[in-house]
This record gives sequence, structure tokens and C-alpha cells, in this order.
Amino acid sequence: MIYRWVAILFAASLALSAQAQEAPDVMVKRVAEDVLQTIRSDKDLQAGNQAKVKQLIESKLAPNFDFTRMTALAMGKNWRSATPEQQKVLTDEFRTLLVRTYSGALSNYRDNTMDYAPLRSNPGDTEVIVRTSVRRPGQAPVQIDYSMAKTPDGWKAYDVIVAGVSLVTNYRDEFNDAIKSSGVDGLIKMLGDKNKGPTPK
Repeated sequence: MIYRWVAILFAASLALSAQAQEAPDVMVKRVAEDVLQTIRSDKDLQAGNQAKVKQLIESKLAPNFDFTRMTALAMGKNWRSATPEQQKVLTDEFRTLLVRTYSGALSNYRDNTMDYAPLRSNPGDTEVIVRTSVRRPGQAPVQIDYSMAKTPDGWKAYDVIVAGVSLVTNYRDEFNDAIKSSGVDGLIKMLGDKNKGPTPK
């Protein structure tokens, strides 16, 4: 019996190792198709049940993002002026804001389909861009590109570029203005207030 459990644990560790080494374009396609299929098969998600949408994001999307790097990019040079404790709080608040923003729109994706461009990369690359296109019924496709970096835990996205606009740098002016007027703690308060408000649509 003990050999059986050893074999099971060994197989599980191999599976986890294989997933960690998964190519970035393969990972994006797997996660995206999994999320779309989950939405299409769950009427509560289609109806916009926020608790279930948030659970979907937390379980299937959030683990594939590097929120610390995303926060640092959004803050730009101001990131270095924050203490480690402030950096952690900022990362947590920005993560919450992004999850809330996604949850407000994700249920509308059920009728979308995605195309995936061939990955352009060289062996040994530790940063790549995975290019996709979202097709919506009766509307023009939207290009969504994922900036990805290789980490010890596998490939993680640190930016999303929608129709040429960077998700994280789109916040930079707002973050800079908050820091100029009220310091890093003022930005923390601003993000906290946003996260206490209505879920973005």
C-alpha cells in the first residue's frame, strides 16, 4: 500500500513540474479556454453572480499573474520610495482592484471566441509576449496581448495590452497624481476607497 501512495505522490509531483514548465502560449490558451468553457456551462456566471465570478477569477486567473510586478510597473519610479510594508499593501489593494474590475465584465465573455497567434520567441527567453485576438459577435475583434515572464513557479503575466493600451501603465498617471498630492499612503487610501465602492462594470 505504501508503494502505491509513493507512486501517486511521484506522479502528482511530475504533473506539477510539467505544468510549471508549460510554454507561455500553451498556458494562456489552456487558461483562457478553461475560463470560457466554465462561463458557458454555468448560468450563475452568465447572470453575473459576483461571488461565483470572483471565485472563478481567484481559482483560474489570478494564480497566473505577477501582481507585485504589475503594481511596481503601475507605480513606476514611485515604487522604490515605498517601504516593503507599503509595497505589500499596495500590491494587495491593486490586486483586489483588478479582480473586481475583471469580475464586473467577465460574465459578458460567454459568446466570445479567441484566436492565438504563433509564439515568437527564442530558446532561453525569459520574457515573451503572447498575442491573442478576441472575436465578439457582430463586433470587430480586439487584440489582447499578454506580457509574460518566466518565474520559479512557471510563466506569469505581468501586463495585459488591450488594443494597444497597457493595463498597468494606464494606471500610472492616476497613481502618480495620488502620490504627488498625498504620498504613498494617499495612494493606498485611494485604492482602498475604490475597493469599498461598487464593482466596476
